[in-house]
Amino acid sequence: MALLEVNKLSISFGGLRAVDDLTFSIEKGELYGLIGPNGAGKTTVFNLLTGVYKPTEGIIKLDGSDITGKKTIDINQAGIARTFQNIRLFKQMSVIDNVKVGLQNDKELSYSSLDGILHTPKYCRVEKEIEAKALEILKVFNLDESKDVLASNLPYGQQRKLEIARAIATKPKLLLLDEPAAGMNPNETAELMETIQLIRDKFEMTILLIEHDMKLVSGICERLTVLNFGRELKQGVTKDVLNDPEVIKAYIGE
Repeated sequence: MALLEVNKLSISFGGLRAVDDLTFSIEKGELYGLIGPNGAGKTTVFNLLTGVYKPTEGIIKLDGSDITGKKTIDINQAGIARTFQNIRLFKQMSVIDNVKVGLQNDKELSYSSLDGILHTPKYCRVEKEIEAKALEILKVFNLDESKDVLASNLPYGQQRKLEIARAIATKPKLLLLDEPAAGMNPNETAELMETIQLIRDKFEMTILLIEHDMKLVSGICERLTVLNFGRELKQGVTKDVLNDPEVIKAYIGE
């Protein structure tokens, strides 16, 4: 069974069909790409998957459960987390505290309000576990030595990584990455490519990626769906899709 199943997904804004009859599926553990020109509808798809928008038509299933039209918080708890094209961090909080925010959804790392007020042994134990778990995640991104730095003081590329780390802390089944290489230099992009592959392997995570950097896409994505004007242009194995004449004409522009 596929982890994510999208069937005939559509949404209209007034008379505009922003996403039109889109169908695709992602297998567990897969690294999947969603690409297309600016305005093709990629971010709209992410907003549909995460409950920001409710589809006009179609079905979305996560791990066999219908999540179509559910609230964002319910979809996150069901197992979808995302990052954004424009980085969204708690910039006046430390690096490690940003990750701790993501860990608040972990029921195994919880305590009552009374425990927090009285600083009971349970509170102390759980806080220690949260600190250790956050540090473990930061180490994957080589951010552990910057744990006490304010998020706003991190270099741009490291802020991107921190946003991904915070999303991973929510323990998602499916991680949506919205243009993670945006604004990065070639060296940062190469490092990000390795990091995304490490995330998939270490956390056994399924990843759906929106990205314009074709080197990154071709280097890590196993399959792709190409959107154009809200509709599927091409779908299949990455190498085949990127070499398709229609895709080259509509997207790559060569």
